[in-house]
Amino acid sequence: MNKIQKAAQVLLQNREQDGLFNGFADADKPTDWQTSVDIQKQMIVLSGQEVAGWKCLLPPAEGKVVVGPIFADTVSEGEVCTLRADNGKARTEPEIAFILGQDIDPEKGEYSDDDVFAAIKECRMALELMEERLAPDLRGDFNYRLADVLMNQGLYLGPVVDKQTAFELAEVHIEFEQNGQVTQAEGKHPNGKASAPLRWFFNFAIEQGFTLKAGQAIITGSFAGIIEQDFAPSTIRYQDVGEYQVSFKQK
Repeated sequence: MNKIQKAAQVLLQNREQDGLFNGFADADKPTDWQTSVDIQKQMIVLSGQEVAGWKCLLPPAEGKVVVGPIFADTVSEGEVCTLRADNGKARTEPEIAFILGQDIDPEKGEYSDDDVFAAIKECRMALELMEERLAPDLRGDFNYRLADVLMNQGLYLGPVVDKQTAFELAEVHIEFEQNGQVTQAEGKHPNGKASAPLRWFFNFAIEQGFTLKAGQAIITGSFAGIIEQDFAPSTIRYQDVGEYQVSFKQK
């Protein structure tokens, strides 16, 4: 087993354990985004799980990419969202999920914006499920964070919303209501609009040899950062877009 495979195995095991990861030996730590993405690829192989989705953003800076797989056993929908507690809370990010209606053909060549729109069969309100797994002194190291899939622990899929509205969504008033208390956020997408990262991601995924399949969900960035919620029923509203109710249950 080479050091990429060993790193992937360690990070996969850490996803199922309490406590924070304190890092690899200096010779084994990722030092660039490609190494971190290669670790993610090995996590996919070693997990034995189907990839049910992906997270992405437009690259935030030179030498950085934001991308990562979301494993099938961490995706939920319906009345209950099950996730691990982080400091006693359900930590979530409000997003839009873009659901692929077809397999993406790596032989096609570069995907255009029109190709991307045609490939998406529907859009849904969604929550990225978040968990801090790295020790404090590692959190400033972007390559560590990328290898560990940038705090992702799963995905909750809410109701279907209008596709054109979702593609153009840039700003939205968001409310989380629990036990009669309402948390409000003036949501703003970090890349201008929710669909902005999709074309980049499709073509990056093809270059990297990732397999994009019909049914996979692609999330593209939070409108309001991390929202901490109790393990209790919650009503979530995106003004003029949609709303739903879900109960958070601790793993």
